[in-house]
Amino acid sequence: MTEIDELYDKKVGCPICNMEFESKKVRASRLRLIKRDEDFLSYYEGENPLKYNIFLCPNCGYAATEGKFNSVTKEEKEIVLKEITSKWNKRSYGGKRTVDEAIITYKLALYIGQLLDYKKIDLGSLCLSLAWLYRIKGEEDEEKRFLILTRNFYEEGFHGESLIDTNMDELKLSYLIGEINRRLGEKDEAVKWFNTALSNPNINSNLMLEKMVREQWRLAREG
Repeated sequence: MTEIDELYDKKVGCPICNMEFESKKVRASRLRLIKRDEDFLSYYEGENPLKYNIFLCPNCGYAATEGKFNSVTKEEKEIVLKEITSKWNKRSYGGKRTVDEAIITYKLALYIGQLLDYKKIDLGSLCLSLAWLYRIKGEEDEEKRFLILTRNFYEEGFHGESLIDTNMDELKLSYLIGEINRRLGEKDEAVKWFNTALSNPNINSNLMLEKMVREQWRLAREG
C-alpha cells in the first residue's frame, strides 16, 4: 500500500482568517485495523487517522478537531486572533505528519480549547488522544501525565456537565474513566466506575461494551 493511496488532501476554510488550506486525511477505505486497546486506541497498518484529526490553519494558527473547527463565535474569533494569531509563526502541518507533529497539533488544539472554555469532556478527549500518541511513541511518563488529565476532565464532565453535543454518553464515559483509572493503578476507583457503568440502564443495549466492562472490572478486581 502506498502513501498516495492512503492519504488525500481535504480543502478546509478557516473561520478565523478566511484562508483556505489543505490538510491530509486517511482514506477510510484503506484502513486495516490491527488491534484496539481497551481505552479505544486503534492500531492500523500504515497511517493512523489519529494523527490527522486536528485541522491547523498555517496562516493564523487556529487548531481544532474537524468536528469543532467551524464552531466559532465572534467573541471566540477575537480570542484566537489576540492569543494565538498575534504570536503565530506561519508554518504548515498539512502534509504527512510524524507522531511528534501530530502531538504539536493536539497540544495547540488543547490550549485553544482551554482559551475558548470547551466542555470538560472535549478537553478530556484531546488529552486522551495525546496520551494515545505518547503510547504509540513509547513515552510512558508523558502518556501517564495525559491519562491523569483525561481522567480529571472526564470526571468533572461526568459530574457537572451535559453530555449533549459531545461524542460521549454516560455509559461509555463511566467505562472509560474506569479503564483509565485501572491503567493508572487506581484499582478501587476503577472498580467503582466499572460498577457505575454496569448499573447504567443502557448497558444491555451495547453487548460489546458490556463485555468489555465486565472483563476490565474482573481485571481490576484481580489486579
